[in-house]
Amino acid sequence: MSSRLGEILVKDNLISADQLRQALDYQKKNGGRLGTCLVKLGLVSDDDITAVLSRQYGVPSINLRFYEVDPSVIRLVPQETAIRYQIVPLSRVGSTLTIAMTDPTNVFAMDDIKFMTGFNVEPVVASETAIGEAISKFYGDIGSVEELDKVMKDLAGDEADALELAGEEAEVDLAQLEKAAEEAPIIKLCNLILTDAVKRGASDIHIEPYEKEYRVRFRIDGVLQPVMAPPLKLKDPITSRIKIMSKLDISEKRLPQDGRIMIKYLKDGKKKELDFRVSTVPTLFGEKIVLRLLDKENLRLDMTKLGFEPESLQKFERQILKPYGMVLVTGPTGSGKTNTLYSSVSRLNTPETNIMTAEDPVEFQLPGINQVQMKEQIGLNFASALRAFLRQDPNIILVGEIRDFETAEIGVKAALTGHLVLSTLHTNDAPSTISRLMNMGIEPFLVATSVNLICAQRLVRRICVQCKEPLQIQPQALVEAGFTAEEAARTTVSHGKGCSTCNNTGYKGRVGLYEVMEITDELRELVLVGASALELKKKALEQGMTTLRRSGLLKVAAGLTTMEEVLRETVL
Repeated sequence: MSSRLGEILVKDNLISADQLRQALDYQKKNGGRLGTCLVKLGLVSDDDITAVLSRQYGVPSINLRFYEVDPSVIRLVPQETAIRYQIVPLSRVGSTLTIAMTDPTNVFAMDDIKFMTGFNVEPVVASETAIGEAISKFYGDIGSVEELDKVMKDLAGDEADALELAGEEAEVDLAQLEKAAEEAPIIKLCNLILTDAVKRGASDIHIEPYEKEYRVRFRIDGVLQPVMAPPLKLKDPITSRIKIMSKLDISEKRLPQDGRIMIKYLKDGKKKELDFRVSTVPTLFGEKIVLRLLDKENLRLDMTKLGFEPESLQKFERQILKPYGMVLVTGPTGSGKTNTLYSSVSRLNTPETNIMTAEDPVEFQLPGINQVQMKEQIGLNFASALRAFLRQDPNIILVGEIRDFETAEIGVKAALTGHLVLSTLHTNDAPSTISRLMNMGIEPFLVATSVNLICAQRLVRRICVQCKEPLQIQPQALVEAGFTAEEAARTTVSHGKGCSTCNNTGYKGRVGLYEVMEITDELRELVLVGASALELKKKALEQGMTTLRRSGLLKVAAGLTTMEEVLRETVL
């Protein structure tokens, strides 16, 4: 193919015979395709190569630099497949998938993609340089495309075949596992996964084995996105490598394990520390690994930047500045509760204050605060830590989570005996937290007198500022979502159309929605007589509480997020 391309370029007077020899010598020394070598040497342009390839193969050519691809089409083909075959999926019409290729005669690539996606494949031709740039643009730059390609080639060789291990039922050869985990390509691939997650701003990495597939997904701005699908034979070496890095037992495959990876690396000439919390769970086809990124730079400790409405923030600050009582932050896993609590204790952290925290696990180390890591296996749980704290002369106690009656009871008693207690609970909204405490067995009079404030929260994705644009929505739809008729008439809704900055999602970053219920005297009386969550909500609304839905609508009106995000996370 190379010589044929060279002959056509000479025949068309695009290069001379001497230039062709020069390019062929360069290709022998450095490898790569002839077309790419000619472009690197500055002898022809990318467009010239594409035009010649188009004529040579009799298929249309495309300029990928100006082409935007729907993310749902990109997801049809995994990243490493795109790199291996040098292809980019462009569009899908009915049962036909159009792909850009450097070599449209590669029937293996087309058959593989046809089998993988279930669609008929229609090729168009593009230069290798343009395809490399497009893969970086649409799939994200994982180190560099060439680097990942090299790693995948290393892994696809005989060396990787030697790593194939016995089935789950067979005896585990520890020496072989350790050797496999220390192979250079495996180390490189694991490092690439970790660093790419940081570059993309992911909060979690999911490494998941299935019967016929092994996949890696990143949670970016709260949404899981497929990133790559390494060969299934690499399942054990990758698992072992992650376990070695997090100091876990690589021979134990039947029980869940928890560990931590600390990494130091250079970013923009500065040393950066990264902390990964590692959790492994045995599944049907091997161990699933989830790594939570704990990046100190992403921890916002300024309460004014979390997304609180001014009145809600005022209420929250008023209650955490009281000398005693209980402040509860509620919401599902991953809704930013820890960040809100850390922001609160940072606000209260002065040399005159003794702050003690019981956490499982300690996510970030905060200077000047006494943080205690829970260890259930030796009997150090929230309740026992809380009892010990009361003998440590504390002013403020932070309990990671109230999970049972014992913890709730000690927390309530601490709040009633002159301590400020901050904690979290898993409930859907602020009013239902009162019912949850009573269901745990806490007496209504104790709940009424100890709890000062309850804050329910959610996280929604922010609209990308680079590609933000207005969106036409019928006022009636806005009214149905919760806006008044007057608000609907003057509200401009925005969305992100998708760009390279936000990886074509239209979203970049997240912002909090907050429902802050301050426990007033009237609400205390309702709690004492055993009022339902519905009655408590009604009274709180009368007193001006902003609900989660209302908080979301205010952020839609301010152009911070979209209606879809608010409807996904809140109810009327």
